[in-house]
Amino acid sequence: MIETKSAVDYISIDGESLSLEQVISVARGSTPVKLHVSGKAKLLKSRGAVEKILAGDQVVYGVNTGFGKFSDVTVSAEDRNTLQKNIIMSHACGVGEPLPREAVRAMMLLRANSLTKGFSGVRLEVVQLLLDLLNNNIHPVVPCKGSVGASGDLVPLAHIALAMIGLGEVEFHGRVLPSAEVFKQVKLHPVTLSAKEGLALINGTQYMSALGCLAAYDALELVKASAISAAMTFEALEGLPNAFDPRIHDARPHSGQKRCAMAMRRLLDGSELMIRKNHKRVQDAYTLRCIPQVHGASLDAVDYVKKVLETEINSATDNPLIFPDAGDVISGGNFHGQPLALALDFLAMAVSELGSIAERRIERLVNPALSGLPPFLTERGGLNSGMMILQYAAASLASENKVLGHPASLDSIPTSGNQEDHVSMGSIAAKKVGTVIDNVSWIIAGEMLAAAQALDFARHTIGKGAQVARRLVREVVPHWDEDRILYRDLHNVHDLLLTGMVNRKVEMEVGLLV
Repeated sequence: MIETKSAVDYISIDGESLSLEQVISVARGSTPVKLHVSGKAKLLKSRGAVEKILAGDQVVYGVNTGFGKFSDVTVSAEDRNTLQKNIIMSHACGVGEPLPREAVRAMMLLRANSLTKGFSGVRLEVVQLLLDLLNNNIHPVVPCKGSVGASGDLVPLAHIALAMIGLGEVEFHGRVLPSAEVFKQVKLHPVTLSAKEGLALINGTQYMSALGCLAAYDALELVKASAISAAMTFEALEGLPNAFDPRIHDARPHSGQKRCAMAMRRLLDGSELMIRKNHKRVQDAYTLRCIPQVHGASLDAVDYVKKVLETEINSATDNPLIFPDAGDVISGGNFHGQPLALALDFLAMAVSELGSIAERRIERLVNPALSGLPPFLTERGGLNSGMMILQYAAASLASENKVLGHPASLDSIPTSGNQEDHVSMGSIAAKKVGTVIDNVSWIIAGEMLAAAQALDFARHTIGKGAQVARRLVREVVPHWDEDRILYRDLHNVHDLLLTGMVNRKVEMEVGLLV
């Protein structure tokens, strides 16, 4: 959602140290990716362990057996490569619209990083092809639906692997073409999968974690934008800044709460409200007074989700895992998406609350009984409806988010003949949190639009943060003198928000917000 420009020449993956910010720089900033020398060594070592297995008569799941319910079927040596090709073709069963480019790029990066950890037994050339696709801006077409979030994200990852073996479709220079045709154009070669490699490419949590990384990054940006829009509203409604006194928050020292209170103090710095002696009220409504408590709880949730994701994206999430030093191959369940499913459900609820409280602030801005401002922020009400319907739109989005807040992780439908009898549905949690974030971004844009209009009626000196934000809004939307087409103004502010400029410009003026 938020535009990102890369600040580095390239990133180097080793399976151990990939950060959320690096994922975003590759997904949205097209930062090139290289394989770290230590990653190459681990890949070669784990593949050597697989070759030893192939030279002997040991039966190993996914190497010389079928998959899932067919794990008890042994596959002959001459059919092992066909087995790996077959799993890609048979599991490429996605439905729905194609994922956006940024999500596919994140998936490819995360799968490469996980394989580079050295527990999956794939050849170096398999990982290098993933990186070559990324660096040449070749993006497999991946349908957005079909994963149940256990045995990994089999379906969407199979579509990436399908392109890698020359049988799928890719997006290249704005066109969707057969991958084999694009490979010829850029002088790449499809990979012929060997033992274990087909399973290793699709048996992971990279759909969930890719969408999760994008969502977590955007959620943090929304926490900042929410603070800015809240400060604008706070100024317009002449709130009581006592609620942000650090002593209050030291008495209940949740990290997010303290940081959000500090953000409000920074945003209000220079405001007449901060030094005013005689205020109109003794205390404010919760949507103003409890900004640190509500926003802060959401910030704590984002921090938690980021920690879960950064553990996950540096993990081995396929099965079985190869332990070359001991010569062991162990079947387990690291592909199960439960840690992500719970975290992403939590993130959806946390971000939804940012929208819920912002919608209530919009209501306070447009309702003259609550604001003391012109009804619906228009001076010629009756002939003009002003920003009346802005609150309707925000209410619709906030209500939709309440439906989307139902935890996907509470559901499970057994698969593979009941061999895989508990699944996470983390893929659904990952998909819907993106919708929640998009909805909230529109609500925050609506609050900024309404608050900028309300600030035009302000009779006091407003703080530095609100000043910067109002100026930016006014650069794309003029003052509302009389009714005009409202959606255009809302879209202009939303576009401004998505550039990240509001957050950047305000932070340049007042310092880091969180």
